[in-house]
Amino acid sequence: MRKIGINTRCTRDISDEKYIELIAELGINSAFSDVSFGRTALHNISNLLAKHGIEHEYLHSSFSHINDMWLDNYAGERMFAELRDNIDCTAELNIPISIIHLSSGNNPPSISDIGRKRYSELVDYAAKKNVTIAFENLRKLANVAWAFEAFSDAPNVGFCWDCGHENCYTQSIEFMPLFGKKLNSTHIHDNRGIKDGDDHLLPFDGSLNFDRFAEHIKNSGYEGTLMLEVFRSPEFYKDITPEDFIIKAVDSVKKLRFMVDGE
Repeated sequence: MRKIGINTRCTRDISDEKYIELIAELGINSAFSDVSFGRTALHNISNLLAKHGIEHEYLHSSFSHINDMWLDNYAGERMFAELRDNIDCTAELNIPISIIHLSSGNNPPSISDIGRKRYSELVDYAAKKNVTIAFENLRKLANVAWAFEAFSDAPNVGFCWDCGHENCYTQSIEFMPLFGKKLNSTHIHDNRGIKDGDDHLLPFDGSLNFDRFAEHIKNSGYEGTLMLEVFRSPEFYKDITPEDFIIKAVDSVKKLRFMVDGE
């Protein structure tokens, strides 16, 4: 049966230990985290996940100033060094996949020679560390298209499809028909379909067409994890306990698995 997963710390009102114990009881068998948690917390989370038989499958790399990767200056070199350190952290934790952005915002820098060089070196660096990179869709199709043309022969490069980003950032573009054959990871969440309204709601709580989502997954041949990336925002979930939010989240991804696989 296909794995189902969820981001760690989708709600902050519960300890990591209790959170991981609960998702394990509910049938979650994969998870991912963010490098912003810090190495000590990430090692603790990895140990807890392993204790409960859950794979720590992705580590999301830094992205707050990712546009600097395209700039020929000190900020660009700093971002490049930060991403290399993120790869080191991913390898230390024996996590197989690093999720990486290629741009941020509506007006990122143009694709540049220095940026191409840095990403190429990053892919090579990750390969030496036995880490696979998953480039994630945001607002700019051109950046994703460039990456999969540039690294078409790189065995350690794949696509992370963020269906929520597509629903609020690029409503007129479907990424899966273009890059679905490179799919190696997923970020699944819902939103209201408002431009730039990246709500990270639970599936079926927003406007995303999950019948179309299931169709895309089936057509791609992807057999990997259906991974939630959701957050218990007070704006939307103030009247639900952390435990009930987690239960509802797991129910939603189980429903998606049934829609995709019939089981």
